[in-house]
Amino acid sequence: MSLIITDDCINCDVCEPECPNSAISPGEEIYEIDPHLCTECVGHYDEPQCQQVCPVDCIPKDPNNVESNDELMEKYLIITAAA
Repeated sequence: MSLIITDDCINCDVCEPECPNSAISPGEEIYEIDPHLCTECVGHYDEPQCQQVCPVDCIPKDPNNVESNDELMEKYLIITAAA
């Protein structure tokens, strides 16, 4: 399951540099997470780094992009192989 950034985002800029997959980018109003690049930090860290640094707790799991840990690891392997 990838993560999403909710409307509670205050555009504090701390999440974007923490993402090891460059899945976070500025949107028109708030930061956005590309579900094709988000692995919830599987393969890099034990916990999603964006969630760890977010001061307003606005980065939940995206119920519209449900993925297992195995699927997230597969996505991680594809992303890192392309880098």
